[in-house]
Amino acid sequence: MRQSFEEATDRSFAEKHLPRLRAELERMDLDGFIIPHEDEHQNEYLPEANERLAWVSGFTGSAGAAVVMRDRAAIFTDGRYTVQVRDQVDPAFFEYLDLVEGGPPAFIAAQARGAVIGYDPRLHSPAALGHIERAADRAGAVLKAVDVNPVDLAWGGERPPQPRAPVVPQEDRFSGETSQSKRRQIGAAIAAAGADVAVLTAPASLAWLFNVRGGDVIRTPLPLGQAVIDKNGHARLFLDPAKVTGDLHTWLGNEVALQSPEALPAALDGLAGQAVLIDPAQSSAWYFDRVTQAGAKLVRGADPCILPRAAKNDTEIEGSRRAHIRDGAALSNFLYWVATTAQTELPAEDEVVAVLEAFREATGALKDLSFDTIAGAGPNGALPHYRPVRRTIRRVEEGSLLLVDGGGQYLDGTTDVTRTMAIGEPTAEQKDRFTRVLKGHIALSVVRFPEGTTGSQLDALARLPLWMAGLDYDHGTGHGVGSYLGVHEGPQRIAKAPNTQALLPGMILSNEPGFYKEGHWGIRIENLQAVTPAEPIPGGERPMLGFETLTMAPIDRRLIEVNLLTAQERGWMDAYHATVLSKVGPLLDGEARAWLESACAPL
Repeated sequence: MRQSFEEATDRSFAEKHLPRLRAELERMDLDGFIIPHEDEHQNEYLPEANERLAWVSGFTGSAGAAVVMRDRAAIFTDGRYTVQVRDQVDPAFFEYLDLVEGGPPAFIAAQARGAVIGYDPRLHSPAALGHIERAADRAGAVLKAVDVNPVDLAWGGERPPQPRAPVVPQEDRFSGETSQSKRRQIGAAIAAAGADVAVLTAPASLAWLFNVRGGDVIRTPLPLGQAVIDKNGHARLFLDPAKVTGDLHTWLGNEVALQSPEALPAALDGLAGQAVLIDPAQSSAWYFDRVTQAGAKLVRGADPCILPRAAKNDTEIEGSRRAHIRDGAALSNFLYWVATTAQTELPAEDEVVAVLEAFREATGALKDLSFDTIAGAGPNGALPHYRPVRRTIRRVEEGSLLLVDGGGQYLDGTTDVTRTMAIGEPTAEQKDRFTRVLKGHIALSVVRFPEGTTGSQLDALARLPLWMAGLDYDHGTGHGVGSYLGVHEGPQRIAKAPNTQALLPGMILSNEPGFYKEGHWGIRIENLQAVTPAEPIPGGERPMLGFETLTMAPIDRRLIEVNLLTAQERGWMDAYHATVLSKVGPLLDGEARAWLESACAPL
């Protein structure tokens, strides 16, 4: 079904499905309805059955929302999807509006005066719902929670079933710590927060805490479910029985009770009189309403699994190293293909994607991609989160650039890497911009910083070489990455936006500065790197942290203007390439190995 959404570039979804949704709104006495991209688990990537926004509008991006009224509708996206939304959504049925500047609350405040606007409390976090409630108050509108989502009713029998992928153990040789040990740690955190129990609804937290993985969500090995864990580390895990494999009971042990999701409401009602920790950023408003109505004391706080999940242990970091060497070999074979075959055949973007994915498949260890591969040729590379869809696909052109961003999910780690390659002879401008991006990338690779430093305090290092030329880029510089989990993982990040989370040893982040010449080409260089204790600095007075580069793949030397690099930067580049050659070279054969030796030669 997801593939059918992506191929629906005739923009027919709105014409076919809006009348069906509006009929349900009329039946439910609603003047409008809010459709977020998020599902019941606040996932970034959704199972087919939860692609409600795509079903209504045809838009398949990973962030967005819509408001459908009786006589008009609006779809909201951010700058990543400016091209995609116009390609997939018919403007005759939806108005295009900005998700960041105002979003659905601004639309409701201006367009829903006196209206009754429905929402599904399972799909909105309390914080997001608060913004909408304030907007409705300003408009004199009424927000009405629904028990059954009208999109689901309109979708009817065509809606795919909820996923039932088997939930399987993630062995301790990959996780590095037993589930029992983790549950003891989380129980202590629950008690420290002044709570008796915690309700966990984030699939990544379930996967990490119980050392399990699933296949309910595309591109991320997540099991959909919920858990209630007490301060003693005993837990109830709510999973569809169809997903429970034969050895799962034994794997979880006697301190974890497996129950059906249908038992969850009664379990929440049974928390009356207890202090219940729930994360307002991870869990939907429905949980807060249910627990409050049950007579429990709400404790609003962060999901206690988030930080220990983000700060990887030694086993997880070593697994990530192995995954990146394996993935680096696949990527190096691909880069050899770009440097040779693609230079003359000038393939289309979808062919580029297929070749890279085939090399990753050939490792024999790939479980899934970590996200849909981005391949932007020429002007499409100037769209930072562009992904080839049928009517936008271009062929690679001589004299331009090819930007490819992709990654893999392996049992021992998650990868995400971007490389920009010259097609033909690069121009002086392309080399200048590429080298400035590289300088920023190197600065963020070699930096040493005191304990307590946040990613937002480091962000300017990656931008400074561009700023000095009057240039910049409009996306964040780095996001957290999971361990055979989500390719986008909080709470750590590197961006202009303020972030109070200090970087901790074991956190994995991307380092991906870029530059985009609109209408021409784009440049991004991305490696993953792990936060590590730094070697003591002679004369230094404070403990320092630094980064270990995990990604192992060559950077296109033809795009480097060597004269713009300092001696220290050239030294980093040569040392990095020498490491790539030593770790990845033994995995390559024949001409690809010879090419890698040339690609990794000293500057």
